[in-house]
Amino acid sequence: MTSPAPAAVSTSVLDLAPVVPVVVLDDAADAVPLARALVAGGLPAIEVTLRTAAALDAVRAIASEVPEAVVGAGTVISVRNVDETVGAGARFLVSPGWTDALLGAMKASGVPFLPGVSTTSEVVALLERGVTEMKFFPAEAAGGTAYLKALSAPLPQARFCPTGGISLASAPSYLALANVGCVGGSWMVPGDAVAAKDWARVERLAAEASALRG
Repeated sequence: MTSPAPAAVSTSVLDLAPVVPVVVLDDAADAVPLARALVAGGLPAIEVTLRTAAALDAVRAIASEVPEAVVGAGTVISVRNVDETVGAGARFLVSPGWTDALLGAMKASGVPFLPGVSTTSEVVALLERGVTEMKFFPAEAAGGTAYLKALSAPLPQARFCPTGGISLASAPSYLALANVGCVGGSWMVPGDAVAAKDWARVERLAAEASALRG
């Protein structure tokens, strides 16, 4: 049975919230309560990474049971990933990198997407292809805020969601940059809280992250 097409995201993924939680789930049964806690804390955009066997079922569950969430799929690295996740209800796609084949599939999917970059040449190549919104990954290892600040003068049309090694403490320095719309992180969904099903703790951490926009 084919899932209904995902509803369009009416605004840029980069503008939905200051932080996009990067979620890894081993049990799809945790997806709905986790998503509800994140939304309650002010983080509606949720990236479920395709790193576990439960990921597709988690996307499907959030899409069908938590309509106030904007669920996306992360670690999208193949055309098959694009097809499967959009079919499961993903409303945006995030990749750690890109190829022409993957980019073509993401463009054809009908949902917003953030292809990953870590070099100036990759950014220029995407701009050449009409893509202006990107994931900067791995953010800390690839040069962090200094690198992104250096890109802003020659490439002001490019906007980023830096992800990789970012914490509650370092996120504000990224969000202060003109070319950063949001950051991706996992500190508000710590593994021990998910394992303990401590959704109240997740909601508190999400609320802290949501307040970073100010």
